[in-house]
Order: sequence, then structure tokens, then C-alpha cells
Amino acid sequence: MDYPISTIARLTGTTSRTLRHYGDIGLLAPSRVGANGYRYYDSAALVRLQRILLLRSLGLPLPAIGQVMDDTRTDAPASALRAHLDFLRGEQQRLDRQITAVLTTVEALERGEEPMPENMFDGFDHTRYREEVEERWGRDAYTAGDTWWRGKTREEKDAFGREVADLNVDWTDAASRTVAPTGEEALALAGRHVAWLAGIPGTPRNDDGSLSFEYVRGLGEMYVDDLRFAANYGGRQGAELVRDALGAWLDRQA
Repeated sequence: MDYPISTIARLTGTTSRTLRHYGDIGLLAPSRVGANGYRYYDSAALVRLQRILLLRSLGLPLPAIGQVMDDTRTDAPASALRAHLDFLRGEQQRLDRQITAVLTTVEALERGEEPMPENMFDGFDHTRYREEVEERWGRDAYTAGDTWWRGKTREEKDAFGREVADLNVDWTDAASRTVAPTGEEALALAGRHVAWLAGIPGTPRNDDGSLSFEYVRGLGEMYVDDLRFAANYGGRQGAELVRDALGAWLDRQA
């Protein structure tokens, strides 16, 4: 069974024009086109559309989504969706914690009570990555980084956020221009990236206190493999540039 484009547009909250654009750029081909020129979509196309809309909700641009879709084995759509599902469940848990925190604040204010700070910010901070950081790099790494972050002033945290955002924007821009990972522009970005990492306490170090090259290479691989991180660089293509440029930068230092 297939469905006309107008029905799919209504069900997904998008427009027929958007769906036609997805087809024109090779992202979502209709399963058939009727004699009247209408496009129809079968269940396989709808599964693909679900993934496209999910990736869009994560902030990935259309070229990056195309790259992600092409990299996935066509015989395993369920496996790819399960990876997305795991991410969504994590986000759902975080949002549930935020909802509870805000509701607790509202109820306290309505009772004329002062909200308790320890209840107000659950689900809002970086501690949601605690288990993952400890599993990858050890408890000491998390503790050092957490202590460092909590000791910063609001202005310092804002400045750190701007530094990260600027770096991500520059990586994304470089990827959109297909900058070579071994070129001077990419190597300069890699140097900035390594300097940023080196400024964070708890990151794995060598005996002389310098940043572990093995850690940096592993981080680059993680950027590519994990959609949460790849999204910071415009998608998989951008993450691959970061990984390859970091590798080239490290090779130059050897």
C-alpha cells in the first residue's frame, strides 16, 4: 500500500513542496508516480522519511543527512533506526528530568515557597554525560572536569561556550567548502581544537603533562561514529574533516 504526497505531508506536518524537494535532491524518491503526476510513497519510503525527519530534528543539514543515509546499509534500516532510538530515549529522559524540575519550581512558587536550587536544575547540566565519560576515560577524568566547570563564574562559562560554538561553526564552514584536512586552514583549526581540549582538566595526559595523542585520535573517531557529536560539525562529513585534520595535525607534531 502506498500513500499520496498530500496525505504524507499532512501526517508529517511538512509540505508537498518539501517532499518534492527531497525527491529532487535524491534524498527521498517516491515509490511511484501516478499518471496524473502525483507522487506516492510506500512503507519503505515512509521509514526512510521518518529517519530524515529525525535527523533534521537533530539539526543536521540535508547534505549531511544524505551522507548518513548513504552510509547505512540498505538492508538494515531497523538497525539504523535503533541507534537513533537510543539517542531519543536518552533525550527523553533528560527532558523528563527538566519537566519535573520546572514543575517543582512552579509548584513551590505557587505555594509561596522558595524553590530549592538542588531541585531546580536537574536535567539541565553536563552531568548527564557522567556515566559515559567515566566509562570512556575513568572517574578521575570526570571528577576533574566537573570540579573545574563548577568552579567557573557565569561569565567564564559563557566565554567557554562561545569558544566552542565559534570552533564548531568554523569546522562546519570548512567542511561545507570541502577544505582539505591536510591543508593549512584545517590544520590551524585542528591546532585550535587541541588547544581547547588541553585547557580542560581531566583530559587524558602523557607523563609529561601533554595531551594524549591517542586520546585525541580516539575523540576524532567518536565524532564520526556518534551522531550527537557529528551534529556539532554539520553531520558526518564535517566530523570526518575534524577527525582527519586532527590526525594530520598530530602526525605533523610527531
